[in-house]
Amino acid sequence: MIAFSKEFTSRCQKEDQKAQKELFEKLYAPMYRVCFRYIGRQAEAEDCLMKAFMKIFQKLETFEWQNEHSLFFWIRKIMVNEALMELRRNNLLLVVQSENLPEEVEDSNTIDQLSAEELFGLITKLPDGYRTVFNLYVVEGYSHQEIARMLSISESTSKSQLLKARGRLKLMVEKMNNVYGSYAG
Repeated sequence: MIAFSKEFTSRCQKEDQKAQKELFEKLYAPMYRVCFRYIGRQAEAEDCLMKAFMKIFQKLETFEWQNEHSLFFWIRKIMVNEALMELRRNNLLLVVQSENLPEEVEDSNTIDQLSAEELFGLITKLPDGYRTVFNLYVVEGYSHQEIARMLSISESTSKSQLLKARGRLKLMVEKMNNVYGSYAG
């Protein structure tokens, strides 16, 4: 999480191009990762990022500074919303209906043993519906009720997609461990 002073934020709001360029450069990489985590494809994630930054710079004057992290969270929220709109525009916000996956994944600590980079890579391989709900719930911290409202689905569908995402991740981790384990011996 990147902190921004009130003075720096004010400069950005007053359309100080140097400050806005600095803001863009500091947030490009972490916000690209947010977009990519939802979109899962490089070119579309970059387009989403640029559209979101255009909105950010157009709406920056409406932002109200609260603390050194509030600008970062405000921008991240816009990135998430833009990614969701991009998925909707391309009809990619589809819910996966049925799949045979492990029922119980909470007891497994195999996911906990992954590095952040490994987990990020696996999340991007999830189907769009699973990935979207997983990101909103686990990464962004939204409740199932909020997710249901955001995605126009039921709470039970949100819960089901999260369970399926975790099950798919568990299978992917187990497969990865089997592949890497076979090279170790």
